[in-house]
Amino acid sequence: MTSPIDLASCLATIPDRRRAEGKIYGQAGVVLFSIIAMLSGARSYRQIHALIQRRLALLNAAFPGAALRRAPAYTSVRGILQQIDPNELERAFRRHAEGLDRTCAGAPSRFIAIDGKTLRQSFDAFADRKAAHVLSAFGVDHQIILAHEVIDEKSNEIPAAQALIAALGLTGRVFTLDAMHCQKNL
Repeated sequence: MTSPIDLASCLATIPDRRRAEGKIYGQAGVVLFSIIAMLSGARSYRQIHALIQRRLALLNAAFPGAALRRAPAYTSVRGILQQIDPNELERAFRRHAEGLDRTCAGAPSRFIAIDGKTLRQSFDAFADRKAAHVLSAFGVDHQIILAHEVIDEKSNEIPAAQALIAALGLTGRVFTLDAMHCQKNL
């Protein structure tokens, strides 16, 4: 299966739940430009709006498929981002990563490194929430994150790694994992 490498076309596959009457801004463009703004340091909807407004001509020139006529207000950005299904967004990122992995040197990565990390500042004592733990699959040959999986609070990396490998359909590859995964019954 060949998938598009263009992130904008991958994001365009995410279903838009907004009513047809109120669609002034394309969802894929707002999401893509918001991602770029967050990578550039934006930490709020107002900062995302400000960056898109400041750099709209440059963003439209770089991504003609996701071009916007004008910068959406921060309330529009918030409304669009909050209604996106996180699972659909993850699928779009995985399609994009798979496309990049397959087009680099004509073959997918042979070596996959799987490792878990605890997210910094994700612990919340007031809400009695433990720190979030995320497992990532990294294509070593092409140096790209293929996918990540949030590990359930009452679980560990072992079942999450098995589920991640199965979900990605990674076969015929060399995997590197922590010593935790070196158990006889696995």
